[in-house]
Amino acid sequence: MAEHRHRLREMEALRALVTTGTTIGAARRLGVSQSSISRALGQLEQRVGRSLFLRSSGKIEPTAAALRLNEQLDPLFETLALIEGAEWAAADEEPLRLIVPPTLAHNFVIKQVAAFLKQNPGKSLQLDIQATDVLVSGILDLRYDLGLTSAMIQRSGVTLVPWRRSQVVCAMPTGHPLEQKEIITPSDLEDVELIEFLRRLGTRAITEQVFARAGVRPRTVAETATNMAALELVREGLGVTLLNPFPVLAGGMADITVRPFDAPITYNTSFVLPTGRQPSELAQQFMEYVKVTTPPDEYSETV
Repeated sequence: MAEHRHRLREMEALRALVTTGTTIGAARRLGVSQSSISRALGQLEQRVGRSLFLRSSGKIEPTAAALRLNEQLDPLFETLALIEGAEWAAADEEPLRLIVPPTLAHNFVIKQVAAFLKQNPGKSLQLDIQATDVLVSGILDLRYDLGLTSAMIQRSGVTLVPWRRSQVVCAMPTGHPLEQKEIITPSDLEDVELIEFLRRLGTRAITEQVFARAGVRPRTVAETATNMAALELVREGLGVTLLNPFPVLAGGMADITVRPFDAPITYNTSFVLPTGRQPSELAQQFMEYVKVTTPPDEYSETV
């Protein structure tokens, strides 16, 4: 009997690590030490006779065998949840823990949340508004059930489910000389005042590559972290900016002219989920609601 308990702990450790993507997250989920997680996984690997995780430069990635084994464990843990009344058995009765960056929250998600809850009386939702790096860490640590972002994330342990696609545009103050052009090219921005995004954001590196290939050097007059801040600086006449138009420009913006920018920069607005973890019924309902109720606009399309 004791041997079966040891095997169950090993399976719990496997499941927690596949779900969270880190030994720290797995330890927090199970309420044990990191060394306990490592020991249980070592015992499991010895038992099955193969490596289940690849370890390199402080990172840990599940192998295909680990993912298959974790999938086979679903019925076991679902049964245990029913028998023991475990916390995750009642997950659909709990609030949906949603995290969204500021631009998406204030220009799109808050209205969606309100409409969804009105349509689904008895359901509840916790909305947190944070930067994308906080969103990613929160999803990894299972502090949130679902995220939405337009950021270009490349991070193990989180799964992106794209649902909206848009192309980069050039936004300028009304009356700007470039307003006469139908399409803005990189060469049009030579020595033009430009509002950039901070270097820690993925879109900055992409636009710099575009300018470098074209041999163009705009004049960076300001750097910021959000689309709304960039657009407000544009509206103040400080310069032009290149950005994702969805959702902030979906309804237009006074005193700002928008033109397509001739560069292969595509944005995917995506749902963010922890890898290997089945979203709750409430999360699935909210995702589907957002998909079917998002109004059409001239800047984005359904993925």
